[in-house]
Amino acid sequence: MNAQNPKIKLQKSIPFAALLIFVSVLAACSDKGPQAVPGDQVSFKKHVLLTDFIAEGVAVGDVNKDGLIDVMAGPYWFEAPHWTVHELAPVKTFYYDKGYSDAFISYGMDVNHDGWIDFVRIGFPGREVQWFENPQNNPGHWKTHLITESLGNESAGFYDIDGDGRKELVGSIPETGEMVWFKAPTSSEDLTWQKFVISEPNSPGTAQFAHGLGVGDMNLDGRPDIIIKEGWWEAPADPTTGPWAFHPAALGEASAQMYAFDVNGNGLQDVISTSAHQLGMWWHEQIRDSQGNITWKTHDIDDAFTQTHALELVDINNDGNPDLVTGKRYFAHMGADPGEFDTPFVYWYEFEPGETPNWIGHPVDDDSGVGVHVITEDITGDGLIDIIVANKKGVFVFEQQRQPTKK
Repeated sequence: MNAQNPKIKLQKSIPFAALLIFVSVLAACSDKGPQAVPGDQVSFKKHVLLTDFIAEGVAVGDVNKDGLIDVMAGPYWFEAPHWTVHELAPVKTFYYDKGYSDAFISYGMDVNHDGWIDFVRIGFPGREVQWFENPQNNPGHWKTHLITESLGNESAGFYDIDGDGRKELVGSIPETGEMVWFKAPTSSEDLTWQKFVISEPNSPGTAQFAHGLGVGDMNLDGRPDIIIKEGWWEAPADPTTGPWAFHPAALGEASAQMYAFDVNGNGLQDVISTSAHQLGMWWHEQIRDSQGNITWKTHDIDDAFTQTHALELVDINNDGNPDLVTGKRYFAHMGADPGEFDTPFVYWYEFEPGETPNWIGHPVDDDSGVGVHVITEDITGDGLIDIIVANKKGVFVFEQQRQPTKK
């Protein structure tokens, strides 16, 4: 697919508080949300929160209850609007060319129902998952709680499995080869994360360093299924009962986050994935014959850079179509992967639907890249999706802005 001129459109920084005031004035003048724009009218202002290697993922939430969305990564939280750094855990030293951190995919949520955003952090694949209890603006490190001693698959993450509006933790237990999900605590009186088994023992996608995991409604029955590159588990009416039925499928190479989406509009769910350590972005087309037999055909999306170890499906330009956000994971294997020394891009891909769907690549930045996941949320309150990442080059916020309409 075609990528635009890689001239990065980054604006000079303006005070974050001033931006919020401006947005509030606009909101008061109109009840309309952001309008759809062509992709070339979208730009991003880069905020560098840190240039140290502390984590491969981030979380967001209003940590101090001041009405602004903050960022959490590794041992720190960064206070908006000026991104003041605060320690939440002991700081360790990691080297981008010598190993990994102890903080991979993360999530911000009120775990203990006290009204304050806590920090949930998946460590190195196959090791512990912890949550850090918000001290409610009191000084000192946050109290640490263990969720599980081991969680595998490099794209383990947080999804609403049971439809209660609260996200759960999905990953594998490498020691048993089981895919599982952990239900977050439902009250302040019991802070246990209850484990439920999805798969049979020794199932695919459950190894410590397995690549490729997603949640999506594959059969359009309204339930969130579990997707790996070898197939998908069909969610039962009661997701706490298992094992779930497994449907083998050929869904490409080792990947990152995976998404179920009807790419070509024929009423069948396809799967989108990206290459964790090689070259490629793909959509896997579901094909059914007259007897209902299913096969899969893989189509290329782009091959502009390697190591797209993080992927989000989200509408960036408000045109009603879900776009892709990804980038190059910087120095994933300390220089051993293809393209490790190439430009660490962040990109978004504007989706053009149709019988022959297309993605147009738009560069966001050329000196950051992604880690093992990327956050896409409106953290400025202006209705525009922002991009937040952490990796071996540091921690970054890309604040979406809109360019004037071209004449």
